[in-house]
Amino acid sequence: MCTRVLYGTGAGTFLTGRSMDWSDVHMQTDLWTFPRGMARNGGTGDGTVHWTSTYGSAVIVIYDLATSDGLNEAGLAGNLLYLAESDFGDAAAREKPTISVGAWLQYMLDNYATVAEAVAAMRNDPLTIITADAPNGKPATVHIALSDAGGDSAIFEFVGGALTIHHSADYRVMTNSPVYDQQLAINAYWNLIGGQHFLPGTITAADRFARASYNLKSTPKFDDRRAALAAIFSQMRAVSTPLGMSDPEKPNISSTLWRTVVDHDARRYYFDSVINPSVVWIDLDKVELAEGAQVAKLPLQVSENVGGNVSDRLTPAEPFEFLVP
Repeated sequence: MCTRVLYGTGAGTFLTGRSMDWSDVHMQTDLWTFPRGMARNGGTGDGTVHWTSTYGSAVIVIYDLATSDGLNEAGLAGNLLYLAESDFGDAAAREKPTISVGAWLQYMLDNYATVAEAVAAMRNDPLTIITADAPNGKPATVHIALSDAGGDSAIFEFVGGALTIHHSADYRVMTNSPVYDQQLAINAYWNLIGGQHFLPGTITAADRFARASYNLKSTPKFDDRRAALAAIFSQMRAVSTPLGMSDPEKPNISSTLWRTVVDHDARRYYFDSVINPSVVWIDLDKVELAEGAQVAKLPLQVSENVGGNVSDRLTPAEPFEFLVP
């Protein structure tokens, strides 16, 4: 499930692209906007974490249960990707505030403006993630990538029951299994091979990591905004998995259902469905994110040929409840 790439342009700005690969081609997918100043909680009952959102955000929600992708008004982007090896630990033994796996990324977007802020806040592993199965029966085991307008990057994953953070602007690519330090080691081998004449070609996460890394390294850093946008979209399409290809035993080896691109500098959020023929986007400057504004929603899993800016197409909606066991 999924590939994420952070691309630096020749103009000194940054674009984050991701693909969503999942084993359920009918997965409900919607675009939501949440204003700043919302009282939120982790959705896990007694002992759950509570917070008030500092930043408004536009996010992609799956199954009406989990924030899977998003951009906040400070320019922080987040991507939730599948990781089979995730081990969130025992909640009773950890004795920390709990949060639904579906709320984990939303918590980051609500509270932090930069990757460095999020890393500093998470360094002491303050939360316990409570997970459950997705509606299609697959386990919701995930890790998170964050990126910001300055080009900083961090990967957050739970290994052996504790949070591990990989923080560096050099960590531009993330896929799925194995855990991130092993992904880096595998990619180091392919860097030695070179890539110009041979790259691994399967749809496994490790092979996609190697190809995405090579494509990123080889793509020019375009000054022109339109050319830069085309560059990151082409990179994400190049590592996408054709519709219908999947491994029923491995949810991380599945068809690509959609892609997103974040233009951090412009605060513009693009959505590219493999089913519908047109790219849509939302400008955070053109939606109401002030405290007291209404939560709004736009269904994306619909058979419409609409394309372009959909900032004015969202309609008021009641917030969804996060995934719990």
